[in-house]
Amino acid sequence: MAASAFPAVARFVYRCLLFAPAIVVGLLLTLPAIAGAQRHTASDNPSTYNIGGVLSNSESEAHFHTTISHLNFDQQYVPRKVTYYDKTIRMDKNPIKTVFNVCDKLIENRVYAVVVSHEQTSGDLSPAAVSYTSGFYSIPVIGISSRDAAFSDKNIHVSFLRTVPPYYHQADVWLEMLSHFAYTKVIIIHSSDTDGRAILGRFQTTSQTYYDDVDVRANVELIVEFEPKLESFTEHLIDMKTAQSRVYLMYASTEDAQVIFRDAGEYNMTGEGHVWIVTEQALFANNTPDGVLGLQLEHAHSDKGHIRDSVYVLASAIKEMISNETIAEAPKDCGDSAVNWESGKRLFQYLKSRNITGETGQVAFDDNGDRIYAGYDVINIREKQKKHVVGKFSYDSMRAKMRMNINDSEIIWPGKQNRKPEGIMIPTHLKVLTIEEKPFVYVRRMGDDEFRCEPDERPCPLFNATDSTANEFCCRGYCIDLLIELSKRINFTYDLALSPDGQFGHYILRNNSGAITLRKEWTGLMGELVNERADMIVAPLTINPERAEYIEFSKPFKYQGITILEKKPSRSSTLVSFLQPFSNTLWILVMVSVHVVALVLYLLDRFSPFGRFKLSHSDSNEEKALNLSSAVWFAWGVLLNSGIGEGTPRSFSARVLGMVWAGFAMIIVASYTANLAAFLVLERPKTKLSGINDARLRNTMENLTCATVKGSSVDMYFRRQVELSNMYRTMEANNYATAEQAIQDVKKGKLMAFIWDSSRLEYEASKDCELVTAGELFGRSGYGIGLQKGSPWTDAVTLAILEFHESGFMEKLDKQWIFHGHVQQNCELFEKTPNTLGLKNMAGVFILVGVGIAGGVGLIIIEVIYKKHQVKKQKRLDIARHAADKWRGTIEKRKTIRASLAMQRQYNVGLNSTHPPGTISLAVDKRRYPRLSQRLGPERAWPGDAADVLRTRRPYELGKPGQSPKVMGATPGMLGRTRPQQNVLPPRYSPGYTSDVSHLVV
Repeated sequence: MAASAFPAVARFVYRCLLFAPAIVVGLLLTLPAIAGAQRHTASDNPSTYNIGGVLSNSESEAHFHTTISHLNFDQQYVPRKVTYYDKTIRMDKNPIKTVFNVCDKLIENRVYAVVVSHEQTSGDLSPAAVSYTSGFYSIPVIGISSRDAAFSDKNIHVSFLRTVPPYYHQADVWLEMLSHFAYTKVIIIHSSDTDGRAILGRFQTTSQTYYDDVDVRANVELIVEFEPKLESFTEHLIDMKTAQSRVYLMYASTEDAQVIFRDAGEYNMTGEGHVWIVTEQALFANNTPDGVLGLQLEHAHSDKGHIRDSVYVLASAIKEMISNETIAEAPKDCGDSAVNWESGKRLFQYLKSRNITGETGQVAFDDNGDRIYAGYDVINIREKQKKHVVGKFSYDSMRAKMRMNINDSEIIWPGKQNRKPEGIMIPTHLKVLTIEEKPFVYVRRMGDDEFRCEPDERPCPLFNATDSTANEFCCRGYCIDLLIELSKRINFTYDLALSPDGQFGHYILRNNSGAITLRKEWTGLMGELVNERADMIVAPLTINPERAEYIEFSKPFKYQGITILEKKPSRSSTLVSFLQPFSNTLWILVMVSVHVVALVLYLLDRFSPFGRFKLSHSDSNEEKALNLSSAVWFAWGVLLNSGIGEGTPRSFSARVLGMVWAGFAMIIVASYTANLAAFLVLERPKTKLSGINDARLRNTMENLTCATVKGSSVDMYFRRQVELSNMYRTMEANNYATAEQAIQDVKKGKLMAFIWDSSRLEYEASKDCELVTAGELFGRSGYGIGLQKGSPWTDAVTLAILEFHESGFMEKLDKQWIFHGHVQQNCELFEKTPNTLGLKNMAGVFILVGVGIAGGVGLIIIEVIYKKHQVKKQKRLDIARHAADKWRGTIEKRKTIRASLAMQRQYNVGLNSTHPPGTISLAVDKRRYPRLSQRLGPERAWPGDAADVLRTRRPYELGKPGQSPKVMGATPGMLGRTRPQQNVLPPRYSPGYTSDVSHLVV
């Protein structure tokens, strides 16, 4: 009745919209408030719901009718005034007839959902026809038996759900079983149809997404894809025998599985040491070998349980939808292609969100509408095809997840073995990779005329990935000797090769195929091993968490850490190196002290009353006093410990000061000698840096450069350490491609600090005494041999390494290759031996001597020039004196002649006189020449009175030029008179008269 009334209401609303637009607008403005209060009332939703069923047999139809009848009385799932009715049809093998039946008998009756089942032998075409038809009108379809992967494609089956999981969901159970048995390398065999490829994709995606731990994650070594309806599988088995893995995961139909088992038996691949894990269809092959493990879905053939669960899932979704929104009536006419039932789309979303506990277990769906939390039995095939349940994969309600439980003791493995197979065949010929890293691996290129390596070397070609060519090299060293001994101990052969790109390898984060999480892609040696292009790495490969996530490591064959290599700081030997023992201030004070003491010595000796005395009573010559130059010479002579020949202090006070100065000089010289030895001989500075905690490294200065090798384990270590992030950001731009380049730059002084593995740096420091490691080791780790994940050689290699440590073989390798025996001892001897002073240390002293020589030569030149000037001046004075002496002689001669004439005249006059002889003449002489009686030498020629007379003489008294002055005395006519004689000058020729004759010098 409600359904028939619905068109009348629609027509009424239509007329209102046509004839009363204003009223409709008003109603539209007020309708939201009214609808908000009454939106979810029961009167807005249908009270009856028809549930369609397309079932395979009458028994299922009857159970479907009974289930819906019981549902109407279950108030937990059915609200009040809501009734469910069933509308069923029989599944037809002809999909066309099935489509017509759905339209005529189900959609015509307004069904809100359809439950579909079919016989396993009828195929999935009829269920697909129901899904297409119902999906076109957005009517949800719940399948209870369809397990093909095609129904998961929501572009085709837009409204299809199923209470059974698809076949490819068995990949999830495979992964749980592999994790339980600890198998990490498998071979997947699958058909090339949709389900086969789906199970492979599911396996790979789930393995990478939910199994982050690489140690337990299964890796697919080989994928074997075959076309359905096989006739022979022999060709694929040949490839499988060359693989290492002996664990086979197979998805195949029952018919194809029979062919595969038949051929595998012929190649002895179903016996001891092999593991077969198959899906449900393959488990039913009539020739399934004993020991095969398979899966079987719980309640796979229980249509009644799935019918009940599907009905109750639908009722749960409708109940929630009624309480949240209005449900429009289902479409009725298949002929109306314009029907778009939005409520059906919403109902499908409600159905996917269900999670209830039903008869078949926990019922829930993923985004594709596929059943999740489905339980499986783990089946072990015994004799005569007997299937024995040895485990279950079921839902754990406490943990809200699936859980695998397997009783290992009940499993009979292929070959009727009770012990779990290793699951892998251990190969005896390995591909080994290494890398050049002194002293662990030395690489030498073979000459054109060489055909083999030396006895202690091994061939190690370098393969060029670009042109697939190989360059021949020979390798030797620490790791090569280790590999040789290792191969002998655990019995394997190998092919040795160098790293293709010359790098240890680092990871690059890549986003492939639009994945949410980034995937790590490795390069170098690591990339070769991770991608299974190599079996083993024998090189100084540092063990760290990033690498251990993707490969296996043996126990460390050498423990080491990270350290810093730098060049030894050498004291700069400048020209004034001999002045380094004293500071500049002390040298200045010493220089000042020398001259101050010299000055004080001079003053003390000069003013002391006992500074001058005679050496002996017999010596009448007084010793010369200490002058200033002699005092300076004395002070320097005492300081420099040189002999003092002359000019020593003579007074007691000066000699006391001299003794004190001598003590001062002794202390200064002794201190200088000791410090000179410390500075130039004994001091040998070690390092500039104290270690990784040095403040100059943590807060890197512009003039201090440090680096490591990019992409190396040391680089990864700095990335992990948060406290070193500032330092790493600075050094990241300076990182080198190889350690060899960085070490060469350290030797050249271009790089101040190289941070690298301690083993390599200690080797370099022992080889070159100019290099030194700074600080203590940090980031301690070890070098290990790298192997593939799950490699069967891991345990054997580890045990061999431990034996080598105990037997002393590793210590022998250390001495032979790393410490170099005598080379290290030579460096230690060099460290303990004092330095030999060279020209660069004492060049300043020789330059000082040279400056002294040059100064002496310069002074002697100045003295010679000065002496020549003095000689010339002395010659001029000598000429002047000679002229003066000659003139003086002439004057003396004239004076003598005149005196003689005067005396002759006087004598003659006296003869004629009455006076006594000689009396008158003597009186006259004394009176006329009162000063003639004084004996004056030439040096007393200018007494004060004579000078005064000369200065006061009048010009007219001097006579004419060229004539002698007139004698103011008696004349023949005046001999009897007397007159004053004070101003009477002697004649010019008098011996008491001299004059300046320097003007006579030409």
